[in-house]
Amino acid sequence: VQLQASGGGLVQAGGSLRLTCAASGRTVSSNVMAWFRQAAGKEREFVAAIVRSGGNTAYADFVKGRFTASGDNAKNTVSLQMNSLKPEDTAVYYCAARRAAMTVIHRSPRGYDYWGQGTQVTVSS
Repeated sequence: VQLQASGGGLVQAGGSLRLTCAASGRTVSSNVMAWFRQAAGKEREFVAAIVRSGGNTAYADFVKGRFTASGDNAKNTVSLQMNSLKPEDTAVYYCAARRAAMTVIHRSPRGYDYWGQGTQVTVSS
């Protein structure tokens, strides 16, 4: 397993969760890591991404101001702090990484070479 996501769970609307993705193997050298989510019956969508070398981040419009992506290069982890959660944030959240040579954030799932197993986030109203 090269990407291991954790931290999902059940939370009430307005609450917070923190997801963490641990890189191992080839993904330790990945520079661009991202979070996607997929709700039941919907396509996988971009949530946030971070460029580990410079700390640049990008966010989907629907999470701006609520979610924050960060990285800890010493631990080879990236995190997604999710605040002010809404029922529509309910989905399986996936961690993804581009291969090491890539340095640009890509908002399509097709731009990512490695995927974690996903962690369920459920927000109750």
